[in-house]
Amino acid sequence: MASSIRPSLSSFRFSTASRLGGVSLSPLHLPRRLLFSHLGSAVSNSQCFGLRASRLLRAESNRVRMQQGGVVQASTSATQENVLEWVKQDKRRMLHVVYRVGDLDRTIKFYTECLGMKLLRKRDIPEERYTNAFLGYGPEDNHFVIELTYNYGVDKYDIGTGFGHFGIAVEDVSKTVELIKAKGGKVTREPGPVKGGSTVIAFIEDPDGYKFELLERGPTPEPLCQVMLRVGDLDRSINFYEKAFGMELLRKRDNPEYKYTIAMMGYGPEDKNVVLELTYNYGVTDYEKGNAYAQIAIGTDDVYKTAEAIKLVGGKITREPGPLPGINTKITACLDPDGWKTVFVDNIDFLKELE
Repeated sequence: MASSIRPSLSSFRFSTASRLGGVSLSPLHLPRRLLFSHLGSAVSNSQCFGLRASRLLRAESNRVRMQQGGVVQASTSATQENVLEWVKQDKRRMLHVVYRVGDLDRTIKFYTECLGMKLLRKRDIPEERYTNAFLGYGPEDNHFVIELTYNYGVDKYDIGTGFGHFGIAVEDVSKTVELIKAKGGKVTREPGPVKGGSTVIAFIEDPDGYKFELLERGPTPEPLCQVMLRVGDLDRSINFYEKAFGMELLRKRDNPEYKYTIAMMGYGPEDKNVVLELTYNYGVTDYEKGNAYAQIAIGTDDVYKTAEAIKLVGGKITREPGPLPGINTKITACLDPDGWKTVFVDNIDFLKELE
């Protein structure tokens, strides 16, 4: 291309004679200064043409790149939308909550005798020096349950300031409190209306210091009904749990008199399903997690898509999706914006594990 526009002397012969002061002159007889002034003009014009062509090529190249980038961006956006829409359609259920205790038999006794739970199963893993016990108010395949973990030789844990409490729905809070007192349980709040509301509640503590809120309700299929965690930015947390976890904001209540706001998140109505209660205390943005509370487990049809959705909304994956060694149950684990851990478990693998 460059050689085709390079000027040469022969290219400046004129079809007619140049006239200077009435004298007819051929181009080769032009004075040197005039000849090179024509040549310079031609070279300058040629350079301008080359510059314009170069600019046109660059503009066209940029236009193509922008179009291609737009297609890629549109495709990426569509993929993101598909993944986040899939989250809403995924068959999700909160399976169990995991935390550590210092004396497994003591805790089992308290939960069964004072709280009316059943010991569903127990497994010992001596090679890894821990034992699990699963307790609740119904079978694991359709109830939210507690998974207690006892690590050999560890009899005490730090609950921290971030974990709040578990909620249990009972038909008569006062009678339940009397039973717990009779069994030697610790009551930290006597029965009465909740602050800013009318629901009758009470608070008790188990032998390890975990708090349980007793809520007075009619018969419910899910008595173990709440897990309360404190967060530093409520709107940020709501957005994360809606988009990454596919939860629904069931209700939100602000209590300016007591300087806190709560948001109930879950996969169905509060009276029939367990919910995650997020609490924001005015002006508090950070909490100590301690080492006692561990995580919530949630069922999913696809741990790989789940991990992808969590990454899309800025969540941190702490365990990439895949099967657990030895049992082949597929899981993925993540942290929410406040550092609370959740494990997602493949629904089919979970049922196989129960068998």
